[in-house]
Amino acid sequence: MTIDNPNYAYPARSSNRKGPNLDKIGWVFMRASGVVLIVLIFGHLFYNLIWTEGGIQAITFGFVAGKWADPFWMWWDVIMLWLAFIHGSNGMRTVINDYVHKEGIRKVLIGAVVVAAAVLIILGTLITFTFDPCPAGADPELLPSFCATL
Repeated sequence: MTIDNPNYAYPARSSNRKGPNLDKIGWVFMRASGVVLIVLIFGHLFYNLIWTEGGIQAITFGFVAGKWADPFWMWWDVIMLWLAFIHGSNGMRTVINDYVHKEGIRKVLIGAVVVAAAVLIILGTLITFTFDPCPAGADPELLPSFCATL
């Protein structure tokens, strides 16, 4: 009985190959983004659950509106969103490369992961930076209580 070479899906990288080693870049990115994500996530949780009074019950529409009124917290959440989606997508790419052995299917799946991540990153960023809890011209009955009525 013989055991198949576990690296059969990956052709050996020749020493004379030109260009960047994308797998190495992905490996380094996963380590660096993981450390940064730990700081961002625990900072997010600390601020939302411990620093502000009321704990999880205090997280309401008004809380988010007040938090995103500060550009610091908008950028904190957007960077956390970007890194989380890119980190997770790179992890999915690795899983697909490890378990999908047909080249065509692998390309389709990786393309689907890239498209899904790109759409979610764009939508999340758009929502964060265009968020307005008190839009002009809205029905006053639908607005939160902290919005000034004219």
